[in-house]
Amino acid sequence: MEVIFEDNHLIAVNKQPGELVQGDKTGDEPLSEILKRWLKEKYSKPGEVFLGVIHRLDRPVSGVVLFAKTGKALARMNEQFRERDIRKTYWAVVCAPPPASEGTLVHWLRKNEAANKSYASPVEKPGYLRSELSYTLLASSDRYHLLEIRPVTGRHHQIRVQLATIGCIIKGDLKYGAKRSNTDGSIHLHAHKLEFTHPVKNEPVSLVATPPTEDTVWRFLNAQVAGE
Repeated sequence: MEVIFEDNHLIAVNKQPGELVQGDKTGDEPLSEILKRWLKEKYSKPGEVFLGVIHRLDRPVSGVVLFAKTGKALARMNEQFRERDIRKTYWAVVCAPPPASEGTLVHWLRKNEAANKSYASPVEKPGYLRSELSYTLLASSDRYHLLEIRPVTGRHHQIRVQLATIGCIIKGDLKYGAKRSNTDGSIHLHAHKLEFTHPVKNEPVSLVATPPTEDTVWRFLNAQVAGE
């Protein structure tokens, strides 16, 4: 487990693909429980450890996940998320180049609960929610392209379905049209940066998580961005 930030109020980790943030019907141990146990052992805490889940990432997605260590921090961070005062930046490896090197996508999305999938419409429809993101092309190889994504709204599977709608299917994302899965069941979507105001200190915080370093595609494209 890679802890990228910790103080008395918050703790953030670089989630690996396949890890659950919070428990679900699979019964697999989630990251929240693993982290509770880690904190209990690290600080020799008696009794239960408080750890509030502030937000989640889909299981096949990697990157920054932030947790609250106090009730005050949880309530204040929840408010920032509700008010969209949080700035999120994702990286996505896609199998086709976007129509322009940068742009803004606006669609209306509807979630199908039974299929755990969202569907996009280019025009407003009853029951569909407006969804917006901007993107920038950061790097390309002969087969793949690295996009930086800045979502404006926070809809279910928003990045995955909006990119797929313009033909930029995320590598490994079978649910939204990829031709083949990744061997580990991941998809190449990574929560790269999370920016917010500290809930107690009232100071700006910027957390950055590196993509999975053992993955050759991530490693190659990340090196291109870094100019290596």
